[in-house]
This record gives sequence, C-alpha cells and structure tokens, in this order.
Amino acid sequence: MSDIDPVQLASLLCSKLCHDLLSPVGALSNGLELLTDEKDPDMRDRCFELLEQSAQISTDKLKFFRLAFGAAGGFGDMIDVDEPRALVDALVAKNERVEANWALATARLPKGAVKVLLNFAQMGLDALVRGGTLDIGAEMRGGATEIVVRATGPKIAFDETIGKALSGEGELTSRTAPAFMLCELAEADGGGLQYHLGEGSLVLGAELPTDTDGLIG
Repeated sequence: MSDIDPVQLASLLCSKLCHDLLSPVGALSNGLELLTDEKDPDMRDRCFELLEQSAQISTDKLKFFRLAFGAAGGFGDMIDVDEPRALVDALVAKNERVEANWALATARLPKGAVKVLLNFAQMGLDALVRGGTLDIGAEMRGGATEIVVRATGPKIAFDETIGKALSGEGELTSRTAPAFMLCELAEADGGGLQYHLGEGSLVLGAELPTDTDGLIG
C-alpha cells in the first residue's frame, strides 16, 4: 500500500462530511427563509414539519459521523453495540425502501471495529439506490473481530474505486477517503478488508485481530 499523507486524508474526509451535511443544513436555511415570508397557517405548519425533519436528519448524521470518523464513544476502548446499531437504524429509517437486519454475537465491540461497521453500513446503504435489504453481522472469536455487511436489492450502485481503496489501491479522493481510512485502521492492526460485488448484491467483510485484552490496537 502506498503511503497516505495524513493531512490530505483528513482534509478529504472533512470535505466529504461537509458535502454530506450540506443538503439537510441547506434545507433548514431554505425552510427558515420560507417561514419568514409565509402567512398561510397551513403552509407555516408544513414549513415547521420540514424544519423538524431536516433538523433530525442533521442531528442523526452528526451523531453517525462522530462515531464513524471521530473519537466519540467515551474514554474506553470498547463500545456497546446498541450505540452503532441505533445510529444505523436512524439512517435506514429515512428510507422506507430499505430494511436492516442485525446479527450481533457480542454485546461490545472495539472502537476500530465500530468504525468499520458503521462505514460498511453506510456504503451498503448508499448502494441500495432502489431499496432492498441491509444485513449487518459482527462477532468476536479466535482472537479476531469479524464484520460482514451485505446489501441486496434490485439494483446495486457501488463505485469499485471505493472497493479498491479498501485495499489501499487507487486514487485518494473525497469519495474514496473513508475506504482509505478503513484500510489504514485495518492494516495498523494486521487485519484485512474485502468486498464482493455481484448481481444484486454487495458484500463487505473485515477481519480485525484482537489483542490479548480483547481490544483492537
């Protein structure tokens, strides 16, 4: 794997997160502008509904980003699986055409594994452009944490440059930056990531070695 400039990686990650937040935050701004000029009571009520929806979407995304890319999760090295599950379920709830299924064989996961799980879930959700099923599984066994995310649906839209970036290959861009970050996390602990894109399905997998204290890294 080629050396990645950490400053460039951080810059591109910030660009991606800002881009992802632009839509709901922009909707808040537009809603407030409409509310200022709107006099009809029914339309004002509708504006308030849209503002509430946009605010909730913005909040859900910020919480997701804090754990998927930042240092959220408290001071310990292990995170209760209910936390990432709630974050993913909140994103899935915004898309009525997607159903999430969970198979978690452990109550807690290392922070690094949680970042992988959340980013895999986001990639899988993004790939389900016409809806479908998102299956998410994780377990700790044999000195390693194993994570599998499978997206199945009538149409899978997945940029394979992102898949290649999971192995540290290809060009570093704001689009591939999260995958490069996951590759760095996995390789730092001697782990590996892989993906398989098939007809109507995308499978993302990770095996992350766990140290003697049950923690990654």
